[in-house]
Amino acid sequence: MHEVDENTRPARVMASADVDERAELGAGTTVWHLAQVREEARLGRNCIIGRGAYVGPGVRIGDNVKLQNYALAYEPAVLGDGVFIGPAAVLTNDTYPRAVTPEGRLKTGEDWEAVGVVIGDGAAIGARAVCVAPVTVGRWALVAAGAVVVSDVPDYALVVGVPARRIGWVGRAGVRLEAKGDGQFTCPETGTEYVETDGRLREAGDAQS
Repeated sequence: MHEVDENTRPARVMASADVDERAELGAGTTVWHLAQVREEARLGRNCIIGRGAYVGPGVRIGDNVKLQNYALAYEPAVLGDGVFIGPAAVLTNDTYPRAVTPEGRLKTGEDWEAVGVVIGDGAAIGARAVCVAPVTVGRWALVAAGAVVVSDVPDYALVVGVPARRIGWVGRAGVRLEAKGDGQFTCPETGTEYVETDGRLREAGDAQS
């Protein structure tokens, strides 16, 4: 039995999925049943696009991303490497949503400007959470299931609720960090140490920016 190199395995699209011919799928990416990937969307390597998920026109998705069943990523969203979008989570793109203009005419694409959600590398968005654009979720942050994000989320932050608020920090393993005092934190799973400075968290070995 030969090992398969995930970086060279062709992308796989289920028969019931709808992938525009102008979209780009990286090697090893799978698009599952009833999912839709629109024109000019660009997906990296080894991504999983779950059943019924939606990827809007021009959306950018990095490598090793999981878009779970019925998750919706509206343009112009940008997802970094290793991002997890939970089932039925939504990345919006309209600051002032209306179906019609003030005169009552049905809106078209020319009547509004899409604004996007940016998700940093390794971040996770829980099931049925909503990120209201424009907003940025930082690297390795964790948005709890059902949360509504209306302001930027720092790297490694754990946010919950409506509107979402930070209640702690998480490490790369997704586990809540344990406080050691004096702004020092440790991941109970990996042992990695972190430092909090002015409301921001970084790994202890990283240079302060």
